[in-house]
Amino acid sequence: MKKYFIAMMAAMLLSMPAMAQSKKVKSLEVSFNYQKQPGPGSNQYAVWIENEKGEVVKTLFVTSFTTKGRVRGNEQPMRGYVKRPNCVPTWVKTVKANDLSDQQLDAVTGATPQAGGRQTFTWNFTDQQGKKVRQGKYRVMVEATLYQASDIIYSGSFSTQDKAGNVTLTSKLTEPKESHQDMITDVKAVLK
Repeated sequence: MKKYFIAMMAAMLLSMPAMAQSKKVKSLEVSFNYQKQPGPGSNQYAVWIENEKGEVVKTLFVTSFTTKGRVRGNEQPMRGYVKRPNCVPTWVKTVKANDLSDQQLDAVTGATPQAGGRQTFTWNFTDQQGKKVRQGKYRVMVEATLYQASDIIYSGSFSTQDKAGNVTLTSKLTEPKESHQDMITDVKAVLK
């Protein structure tokens, strides 16, 4: 009986790492350090997920100026990306913002942080309607308008069947000498 118990315990201990590795990931966490920059035409960003075809599956966040603009005095309300076309232009084009209602945009919009700090967004493998997406390959995108036409995009591909861990991200900066490039730093995407 004692030998049987020891053999059973040994088998359980040996199988624990395999069980932990086979655990399905349930979400993707995207985070970065944000530092507010001075001047107009900056501090706008968007975080979204695309499928293999480059279609937006879900926008996790976009800053409110991008979608709502800012009304001063007797100005007519106007979406920020219309007033300032350099405002996260890749997100605007990819999501087809002109085809979305104000309600649809409001659902993914949030205030631009007034102070610096870590920003975190989580994707739970659902689409914009809250339905589970199919297993497969996806791309995470983070775009930031640093100043006027200066833009940076971080992107990385992953599969819903990948093991937990970091997603490799690449970045593309439109203006290499941009003085506002510290607006978003230490961008990470982690499958959990």
